[in-house]
Amino acid sequence: MSDKLEKRGLGRGLSALMADVDLIPSERPAPRQVMPVEQLTPNPDQPRRSFAPEALQELADSLRSKGMLQPLIVRPHPDDRGLFQIVAGERRWRAAQIAQLHEVPVIVRELSDTEVLEVAIVENIQRADLNSIEEAASYRQLMDRFGHTQEKLAEALNKSRSHIANLLRLLNLPDQVQVWLKEGKLTTGHARALITAPNAVELARKVIEKNLSVRETEELVRRQAENANSKPKKAAQEKDADTRALEGDLSAHLKMRVTIKHAGQDGGQMVINYKDLDQLDRLCQVLAGQ
Repeated sequence: MSDKLEKRGLGRGLSALMADVDLIPSERPAPRQVMPVEQLTPNPDQPRRSFAPEALQELADSLRSKGMLQPLIVRPHPDDRGLFQIVAGERRWRAAQIAQLHEVPVIVRELSDTEVLEVAIVENIQRADLNSIEEAASYRQLMDRFGHTQEKLAEALNKSRSHIANLLRLLNLPDQVQVWLKEGKLTTGHARALITAPNAVELARKVIEKNLSVRETEELVRRQAENANSKPKKAAQEKDADTRALEGDLSAHLKMRVTIKHAGQDGGQMVINYKDLDQLDRLCQVLAGQ
């Protein structure tokens, strides 16, 4: 992985690698060719993990009647001579198979593993209807693998920093809540309301069973917090919005739950919870500045 690649600006020149062939400079037209669908393989680092059958069928019907107007971007397979790996356009490739198309148009590019991953992530974020967890995971990959900051992502992808920060916080939710969000049983608004709840799974189950709105979910979380504070063993004063936001940012950055207990003039403490030894090792590397 070259320093040049690591430091280059996100998004510069990416349009020439994606499926909008209009964006490829006319002075150096990319060679297009037709390739059998069985000669293509998906990218194992594809950030998109789920493809809705209904949407694929709709696209397949369109391809069957109109053909594929935009070529796939592919590269020679790094491990299997004779095959090509899809860089952008896997959804169209899947739909083409449903439509029983035997060949598809492609543009072949010589790309490194790092370039393939970055293009695949950005192509999905900019073009596809990723669910909130897939989108958040894509941002996390860009930050972890390429060192991009939230500010840099926001500028390059034409999104607000708060949008990216709020999505990254969703990755702190329990796995089961993330599954329900992926399945569409919860909306992003519901999930955001549950982020600070210590028993998010239990509350999420109530939200689904009672079909609560986002506002009702926020009220449910608020009432639970009030009840916890009114118990005989008085809980610490409710955290202000800035402290909660700082906890969220640190948790999103470390990918570990961070709790801040501020005691005013007497200082306070910050607790970082890790799930396994791999996370502990990563935390040690972060603290050591490696």
